[in-house]
Amino acid sequence: MMRQYELVERVRRYNPDTNEALLDRAYVYAMKAHGEQKRASGDPYFSHPLEVAAILTDLKLDDATIAAALLHDTIEDTPATRAEIDELFGPEIGVLVEGLTKLKKLDLVTKEAKQAENLRKLLLAIADDVRVLLVKLADRLHNMRTLHHVPVATRRRMAEETLDIYAPLAGRMGMQEMRDELEDLSFRELYPDAYLVVTERLLTLGLRNKDLIIDIEQQLTRKLADRGIAAKVKGRQKRAYSIWRKMERKSVGFEQLSDIFAFRLIVGDVAECYQAVGVIHTTWPVVPGRFKDYISTPKQNDYRSIHTTVIGPGKQRVELQVRTQEMDDIAEYGIAAHALYKDATLSPSEMLSRESNAYAWLRRTIELLSEGSNSEEFLEHTKLELFHDQVFCFTPKGKLIALPRHATPIDFAYAVHTDVGNMAVGAKINGKIAPLASELQNGDEVEIMTSKAQKAPPAAWESIVVTGKARAAIRRATRVAVRDQYAGLGRRIVERLFQRAKKEYSDEKLQGALSRLARSSIEEVMAAVGRGEMKASDVARAMYPDYLEERAALAAPKGDGTWYGLRRAKSVKAKVPAAETPGAIPVRGINSDLPVRFAPIGGAVPGDRIVGILTPGEGITIYPIQSPSLQEFEDRPEQWLDLRWDVDEHEPQRFPARIVVESVNEPGTLAQLAQVIAENDGNIDNINMARQSPDFTTLTIDLEVYDLKHLTAIIAQLRAKPVVARVARVNG
Repeated sequence: MMRQYELVERVRRYNPDTNEALLDRAYVYAMKAHGEQKRASGDPYFSHPLEVAAILTDLKLDDATIAAALLHDTIEDTPATRAEIDELFGPEIGVLVEGLTKLKKLDLVTKEAKQAENLRKLLLAIADDVRVLLVKLADRLHNMRTLHHVPVATRRRMAEETLDIYAPLAGRMGMQEMRDELEDLSFRELYPDAYLVVTERLLTLGLRNKDLIIDIEQQLTRKLADRGIAAKVKGRQKRAYSIWRKMERKSVGFEQLSDIFAFRLIVGDVAECYQAVGVIHTTWPVVPGRFKDYISTPKQNDYRSIHTTVIGPGKQRVELQVRTQEMDDIAEYGIAAHALYKDATLSPSEMLSRESNAYAWLRRTIELLSEGSNSEEFLEHTKLELFHDQVFCFTPKGKLIALPRHATPIDFAYAVHTDVGNMAVGAKINGKIAPLASELQNGDEVEIMTSKAQKAPPAAWESIVVTGKARAAIRRATRVAVRDQYAGLGRRIVERLFQRAKKEYSDEKLQGALSRLARSSIEEVMAAVGRGEMKASDVARAMYPDYLEERAALAAPKGDGTWYGLRRAKSVKAKVPAAETPGAIPVRGINSDLPVRFAPIGGAVPGDRIVGILTPGEGITIYPIQSPSLQEFEDRPEQWLDLRWDVDEHEPQRFPARIVVESVNEPGTLAQLAQVIAENDGNIDNINMARQSPDFTTLTIDLEVYDLKHLTAIIAQLRAKPVVARVARVNG
């Protein structure tokens, strides 16, 4: 335990004129008041206020604050009274101790509106003197350092409380070092496994890069010295919690993080900050988008520095922070550092608050209390700002949802429930319909509209969302949806083969053959067949060992009705499948539940005679039988599938087709063509124009039409236009 003279000596290092008698009196009084009291660890209780005072000496705080730290538990836990404290130490210290006593009675981790009300009480308690907050933060830091001595439930409650309230509040006051330690201690308690993994990786990385860090420090120092800039360069490793939070926010692995190490350059004045950046940028390539000037535009907590990232020695990304010594002190000690750079004639409380943006925020926040706002409004105005790296939104029923900055309604939906996210089709923000890609703001009320018809979210959502939970859920739902599509296709292929082979198929019989197919479930087998990784004949052979696959003939006899001379195969119907062709797989179009796509050049429309080509890993590609591309698959009859159109007349769908139009090159031609297509209820998906001669232009138009009759009508109407020389359909 720290002795009396040791505490005085710590204060004297930064304040030679310290009131030694005051500190001695406070030390002795607190030690006698706590007497035989013990902490959960078994240590004398007085060791706690003593350690709190020591933390505050690191922040270089005034004598009254150090004395208040020594006395902060006396009114609450001993027979001491406010009147006695005032008499012995003065009313200034009495006010600080009483403010801390009030704070101790708060239960900050509660649910619903109580949390807002308690945060309100916290800020009211520190309204008169911000030093109350500094002592409270130091008190919490020491309690977190000794957290392992208390019961598990209490540990979790304190860790949540610290992560939710105290760490962000320390950050808002600019006390980054304290915030980092509070976050790491909470992280270790709440997520022990993740903490262990991250810290071990950081330790290994630090040992491996030790020489590289020294080399970069030396190179930076030498480069700046060559230009006449004396700089202190210090490499540092980022903290475990900030690393883990970035991994969660960006959904990346540890190896994908490029800014685990940062270098701090301390120079003489502001002018040298910009000179140093010039030297760095002319020496090493700059990483675009990573330059931030917080000197010209300081953060709300008074933080000032220039940030930049370059590709430094060894092709390593090097993050640099350039600042003066005063800026560095403020970055480390926050609002507490302001006392070091103010007029000594001012009171310590005035020195802490003067010219401080962080204190100005605190005052503005407390002023809101006089406006009589209720707890929910206060939460909106206060806690939302406190967590300035988060967005707080509300459900229509008032439930609070915390999300990272730049979150979207999709992130919100998945935060509510995975099923809500998967079925989300629209959103209302503050009562107005808004795109699902909208960026949410603090205080937004978000209502998610869902539809059971949406079985899986669009895969493109993965590039929109910012939360790891949403991204993982979308990937999982997409994988399941794709697997189900392939399994559905595989089942149709297998059942069709069994029907043609006149064999009985049942899931029960296939279940008994799974071991021979090296698959664990029927769904896996069907998905493998649908992806083209397994043949339907392999399934038949596993179920019926005597099954013999009919092979394709090498030559096709004349006059057999084959398509454009393609070789005949028993697995392919060499005639146009009629509407009732047994075993043919029905095609409903682009939005069907099968993994199908249309021929990349020209597409296919109902009325065309079609055939499907099964490509491993891609599903079915549908071609019109007149497509020249089918000749590529002559020698691969196992990939051919019988297909038929299955069009619902009551719910018409559009299908892709491509036409080529040669037109006269004159003003208004394109407008006439577009008008014809629009009047015939066609949709233009894409247009490509090429000048063939000064007088004629060739237009390649990708259309969406209902069927062959619809396409033919559009082509006929286009041919009737005087500006059109030729129209033809493209078959790829």
